[in-house]
Amino acid sequence: MSKITDVRCKGAALHFLPVETRVPLKFGKETLTHVSCARVRVRVENAKGKSAEGWGETPLSVTWVWPSSLSYDEREEALRELCRRLAKAWAEFHVIGHPIEIGHAFIETQLNELWHAFNSERKKKEPMPWLAALVCCSAFDIAVHDAYGILNNAPVYDTYTREYMNCDLSHFLEPAEEADVSFYGAYPADFFVLPRPDKLPAWHLVGGLDPLDESELTGKEPDDGYPVLLGDWIERDGLKCLKVKLRGNDAAWDYDRLVKIGRIAQEKGVDWLTADFNCTVTDPAYVNSILDQLVAEYPRIYGMILYVEQPFPYELEENRIHVHSVSARKPLFMDESAHDWRLVRLGRSLGWTGVALKTCKTQTGALLTLCWAKAHGMTLMVQDLTNPMLAQIPHVLLAAHAGTIMGVETNGMQFYPEASLPEQKVHPGLYQRREGCVGLDTLSGPGFGYRVDAVKRKLPKPDTQEGV
Repeated sequence: MSKITDVRCKGAALHFLPVETRVPLKFGKETLTHVSCARVRVRVENAKGKSAEGWGETPLSVTWVWPSSLSYDEREEALRELCRRLAKAWAEFHVIGHPIEIGHAFIETQLNELWHAFNSERKKKEPMPWLAALVCCSAFDIAVHDAYGILNNAPVYDTYTREYMNCDLSHFLEPAEEADVSFYGAYPADFFVLPRPDKLPAWHLVGGLDPLDESELTGKEPDDGYPVLLGDWIERDGLKCLKVKLRGNDAAWDYDRLVKIGRIAQEKGVDWLTADFNCTVTDPAYVNSILDQLVAEYPRIYGMILYVEQPFPYELEENRIHVHSVSARKPLFMDESAHDWRLVRLGRSLGWTGVALKTCKTQTGALLTLCWAKAHGMTLMVQDLTNPMLAQIPHVLLAAHAGTIMGVETNGMQFYPEASLPEQKVHPGLYQRREGCVGLDTLSGPGFGYRVDAVKRKLPKPDTQEGV
């Protein structure tokens, strides 16, 4: 039965905002120096004809969503073109309901069809990965959630309940066969941390190209008032958590990198590390040997590693590697492989013990994955896509409600701090890390609490506009 709070989409507008990094960020075999952010405005309407507009945004992180030998420009233009088609598809998608119901229906039908059609048109060219399609879709999905909250004058996380939703989680999720789990009568809010915290520990990303000490300086570093060396970042922001980007194909380099960063961390009072092997490992023995050498030679550094992130290839169904030996040593988190709860179910059977959620895979998908993982006893983290501007807000709100293993990864202030200055004036705690934390205390009101009217940002002319 429908509810008076139900909405349907009536229009969408798409903007592209270019952002340059202040220092390069290495992703696997590639290095990121610039990115386009897709910012979306969606209009929704209820049965009485009342409408509201909401916003969503995500970086189109080409090197992360589509590792390839194709040129960056070719891949980015493909992502932009899919975004344009999505604007039209969302504007014409008239499923009525709650945003999770709308988003789920869109992903299962329209997005799947658009993605297949798009790749068919590419003919002999390399197909776009599903992860890339999800990222393009995410800005629209997030905007629908925001618009729904605004139209119903409620913070969006207050709407993931029986009061607002027509369907319980059993409509979307199936438990693992051997698990004593039921989703009947359960709703996403049943799995949230409530009340949400207004402060979260912040994870700093130590990129593969980041200089650790003066011996690694090249003379090409920016002189812009922001730290360059790891120790200076730790001291300025009071950091307690460091995410270490590794190569995954050079064990000696990875080991030495972990040791050097671990020593700096100990000297500066950092509590936690995590190791990100960039999806390039194909044999669990690679990770195990590094961890075993660490525990033997540097037990304190080994003890500081809170979890290990996605060492193995993206496509889990094509690379069904049993990883129990790794997760027996440290919690092992799916990231790029965790496209949805079905793949998390597969990952759990292969030995993965945790899930790194990302709003860039859609707000709808992140929430459903959160519920499935928590119901099955898996640990959660919320990882960054180097989110600037509006993209930072749903990202941090997800972490605050998820109950993560430790805070939230947030590194936009490292790689393009100037990009978010208009948003920072309204939400200073979200775009600066102080005493090792980010603050959410300015987030209130309907939707995601962006307060876009107070953010003095001049947007470029819409690239695409459908029904708004």
